Amino acid sequence: MRLYHLYLLLLIPLAATAQDRRSEYLVLERIVAVVNDDVIVQTELDKRMQTVLAQLQQQQTQPPPRDVLEKQVLERLVLSRLQLEQATQRGIRVDDTTVNQALRQIAARNGLSLTEFREILAGDGYDFAGFREDIRNELALKQLRERQIGNRIKVTDREVDNLLATQAIQQSGNDQYWLGHILIAVPEAPSPEEIAEIRAEADSVLAQLEGGTDFQQMAVAVSDGQQALEGGDLGWRRANELPSLFADAVLHMKPGDISDLIRSPSGFHIVTLLDVRRSETHIITQTQARHILIQPNELTSVRDARIRLEQLRERITNGDDFAELARSHSSDNSSAVNGGDLGWINPGDVVPQFQAAMDRLSPGEISEPFESTFGWHIVQVLGRRDRDSTEDVRRAKAKEAIRQRKLDDEVQAWLRRLRDEAYVEYRLTR
Repeated sequence: MRLYHLYLLLLIPLAATAQDRRSEYLVLERIVAVVNDDVIVQTELDKRMQTVLAQLQQQQTQPPPRDVLEKQVLERLVLSRLQLEQATQRGIRVDDTTVNQALRQIAARNGLSLTEFREILAGDGYDFAGFREDIRNELALKQLRERQIGNRIKVTDREVDNLLATQAIQQSGNDQYWLGHILIAVPEAPSPEEIAEIRAEADSVLAQLEGGTDFQQMAVAVSDGQQALEGGDLGWRRANELPSLFADAVLHMKPGDISDLIRSPSGFHIVTLLDVRRSETHIITQTQARHILIQPNELTSVRDARIRLEQLRERITNGDDFAELARSHSSDNSSAVNGGDLGWINPGDVVPQFQAAMDRLSPGEISEPFESTFGWHIVQVLGRRDRDSTEDVRRAKAKEAIRQRKLDDEVQAWLRRLRDEAYVEYRLTR
């Protein structure tokens, strides 16, 4: 059976003077909760309450009665303490460098230097050392959740496709769609035999299109639609401007897709999605580059690596083949077999030092030797192009949204188990 005292006794000596050097105060710190072998004391709860109340005031949110809010805040402190206990047991520790980096990022997001951020915290009554430890704890909990749960979460392409399809239906009002259209018309009051014959003709047209026949040429040749002579081009239309007959099909299509036959009283329709203009577009500049890497080691000093690259660069400018020299000299085995070719590189795909050196070059130009975290390089830019990465960005955002939803659900279930298995005793009385 566990025994717990109502108070922690913290012995605080007074500042020594001639009169009170022998005096001591016993400061009584009230326990408000017992959590396994640990406790939460009143001053912890008061500090967290102060923070929460300040946040609610900033959000212009009326707080609930104090006793209700205290219970909520204390429960969060209990859950935090249980998770930190798990983090300690699993050897998770956040070093000072990581904490400092996180603090700088928080300050930067608020347009402040770290010194300015610290001064503002002090002006608002926050203890910077305590805030720093709160950040350390939050980072530790993030690592714990990722290790315990995040690594197990999988998101399938089908889940991403389904979410994007739902978003297309719900949020695509500002997107624009460029459509092609073919109509194989039926007469008024057709007989079953006529419908079957025309359906067979429409099936044949669809099969030819799926086999690679040019859509515009086919539209000019067979379509009964009003835009037949324009190759069936319906032009650009917003989602809410699409014919209702086509909308469900089009919103689930990708550029280049061809619909199944769509039946209407006027006949059999076939539509193709030629292109999409998303309301939010992301155009990136890709760079095609090749490089030679020399990595310093026990036999090659940093100075030797740089000199070797200077010599290789001079040979290339005098007419030697870059690719051949990369194959025979580069330490990057994966690109060396391709003559140093790195293919088309998106911004952020390479380390900052390499990106900066590459960005300074014009197509065909070769850099001076430069150092990155991998060693010493020379790089040649072969070309640049703009690419619409909107679809990639949309898929990445959808995937992250699904993952975060699953993570939230799993974390909530894990916290319930953690809480149910713990010994927690509340002593919150006023």
